[in-house]
Amino acid sequence: MNAVLLIGYGGPTDPSHIRPFLEGIARGRPLSEERLAKVEAQYQAVGGFSPFNALTFGQAAALKRRLAELGFPLPVYAGMRSWHPFLRETLQQMRADGVRRAVGIVLAPQRSEESWDRYLRAAEEARLDGLPELVYVEPWHDRPEFVEAQADRVIEAAGYAPGHWPETSVLVFSAHSIPTRLAEECRYREEIAAGAEAVAARLGVGRWRVAYQSRSGDPRTPWLEPDVNDVIRDLAQQGVDEVILVPIGFVCDNVEVLYDLGIQARATALECGVRPVCASTVGEHPAFITLLADLACSKLASVPANVGVSTG
Repeated sequence: MNAVLLIGYGGPTDPSHIRPFLEGIARGRPLSEERLAKVEAQYQAVGGFSPFNALTFGQAAALKRRLAELGFPLPVYAGMRSWHPFLRETLQQMRADGVRRAVGIVLAPQRSEESWDRYLRAAEEARLDGLPELVYVEPWHDRPEFVEAQADRVIEAAGYAPGHWPETSVLVFSAHSIPTRLAEECRYREEIAAGAEAVAARLGVGRWRVAYQSRSGDPRTPWLEPDVNDVIRDLAQQGVDEVILVPIGFVCDNVEVLYDLGIQARATALECGVRPVCASTVGEHPAFITLLADLACSKLASVPANVGVSTG
C-alpha cells in the first residue's frame, strides 16, 4: 500500500511537555535554568503549547481529501522530528497499517542542512528494516501554488488589492536564521529571496525586505542577518508607517511565528511608531494543499513500485 508522510519539526502540545521538549532538542547539551525559563515563558505567552502538531494534522486531513478528489485515495500520516508523534512512532504505525511505500514531504519551503537534510536523515534512521520505502518530493519554494497561497494570506491580513500597495507600507519576509557556515553550503538564502520576490511580484509590491529571526546558540557564532527587529527599526527611520510581516519560511504557526513575530517583532514596530500587520502562514490554503497533492501524485506516478529510497 502507498501513502504520504508529512515530516515536521513538532512541538509541545501541553505546558507539561515544554521542558522535556526543550531538553530533547538540546540532544544532551546542558541547558541553563535561565535559558529554559526564557523559552518556557515564550511558550506560556502564546498559550502554553505549540499549535504546530494540531495544524499539521489539519494539513494532513486536507491533503487526504484533496488526493481523494484527484483519484488517489491514499492515507496521509504526519511524523515529527522533535516531539510526539516522533517519526519512528509514525513509521511503526504505517508499517502496521500495511504501508510499503510512501512519499515524504518535508514541511519546510526552503532547503538547508537545518531545515531539510536533518529531517531526511531522521526519517531514514527511523525506518525499520528498510520499510516503508520512502521517496521525497522536489523543492517547492517558488512553485506558483505556494506563491499564490502566501500572497493571499498577505492580502487577507493587509487588505490591499494587488497593484494598489501604499508606498509607506513595506513587506518584510521572514525566515528562520541559520549559521552562516551552513548557508554557504546550500541555496537557503537564494530560495528565500526567490520566494519573496515571487510573492511581491504577484502582489504588485515594489518595496520589500528579507529578514531573519529566531537565532539561537552561541552568540559568538555568525548567523544570517539582518534580524527582523533591526529591519523594522531601519524602515521606521526611513519613514515607513506600516510593516507587513510575512512568515515565508514557515507553513503553519509555531512559537517562532506566534511569539518571535506576533509578539516580539510586533512590539518592536509599535515602539518605533510603525503599525505592524502579521500575515498568516499558508496553513490549509487550498492552493498549498493542491501543491502538496500534485507533488505527491507526481512522485508516485514517476517512481516504479520496486524502487528504494530516493531524495528526489
